[in-house]
Amino acid sequence: MDKSQQKKALRAQLVQRRLAMPDRLRRGEMLQRVMRIWLVNRSDTVIGAYWPIKGEFDPLPALHRWKEDGELLDEPQLRRIGLPVVDKVRGTLKFHAWFPGCPMEEDAFGIPKPKETEVIVPTLLFVPCVGYGFGGYRLGYGGGFYDRTLSELDPKPYTVGLGFTQDFLMDVEPQPHDVPLDAILNDQGVVWPIR
Repeated sequence: MDKSQQKKALRAQLVQRRLAMPDRLRRGEMLQRVMRIWLVNRSDTVIGAYWPIKGEFDPLPALHRWKEDGELLDEPQLRRIGLPVVDKVRGTLKFHAWFPGCPMEEDAFGIPKPKETEVIVPTLLFVPCVGYGFGGYRLGYGGGFYDRTLSELDPKPYTVGLGFTQDFLMDVEPQPHDVPLDAILNDQGVVWPIR
C-alpha cells in the first residue's frame, strides 16, 4: 500500500472509531466547555467554523453562546459566525454568515451551508480534525480545501483544530503543502501548543 492509500485507510478507520464512540455526546459536552473557556479572552469578532459531519464535534452551540455573550456584554462590534462554502473553481472555501435558523442548502458534497448570506472574513478559524498530532498538524479528509484556503487568506486567521482525545496520532507526517494549526483543542483541554 502506498502512502496515499495508507492515509485513506487511516481516515476511514478514525471516522469509524469516532462514530462508534459510546461516550461521544459526553465528550462533545466536555469539548464545548473547553472551547467556551478558551474563547473567554479572545478579542475576535468574526469566527469561522464548520457544519459537523461523520460524528465530528459540533462547535456551533459553543459559538452561538459566544455570540450571545457578546450581545449581553453590549459590545460595540457584533460577533459573527461563518460557515464554509466551497468555491468549486478555486478549490477553496469562503465563509458565509451563519446564525441559528439561517436558511440552509446542501453543497455538492451534501453538507449544509448558509443560503445567500454575506461573505465574512474570519480572524479565528475552527477546523475539524479527523486526526491530529505534534506540531499542530492535522489529518483531514484529503480534499485540501483548508490548506488551499489558508495559503490564500490575507491576513491569515488564527487556526484552531477541534477533535476528540482518541483522534491523537503519534506520527502525523506532514506533506509540504500542509499548513500547521496554531492550536488544537480536545475534550481534555489545549493539546497544542504544549506549554
